[in-house]
Amino acid sequence: MLYIICIGSNECRTANLALAHRRLKELFPDICFSRVEETKPLYFLHSGLFSNQVARFTSDCQVEEVAARLKAIEREAGRKPDEKKREIVRLDIDVLSCDTLVYKPDDLKRDYVVRGLKELELTSFV
Repeated sequence: MLYIICIGSNECRTANLALAHRRLKELFPDICFSRVEETKPLYFLHSGLFSNQVARFTSDCQVEEVAARLKAIEREAGRKPDEKKREIVRLDIDVLSCDTLVYKPDDLKRDYVVRGLKELELTSFV
């Protein structure tokens, strides 16, 4: 199955994206990443910039197992449930789609995601 994910961070961005890259490569060796883009926060008032990135990989794992592994990486980066209220996102990794099933259609329309999809040659989603 082909997975498309989005990775974001607004706290210790370089270190947290590096952690995500290491863990994701261990779990999904064929993963390919788009360039990192700095973006302004969409829903936060006082937050600093985000570093965002799109990635694609294949896996025989079902989406629930992949999502659980992604959440484990977020926790390893120190993400805690209450931090979002304080506009802190240490690491956020979301499944955007698996094969033809889209989980986050609005996210797929975001400018940085569209650019990442094009960079990864996933134009069927653009």
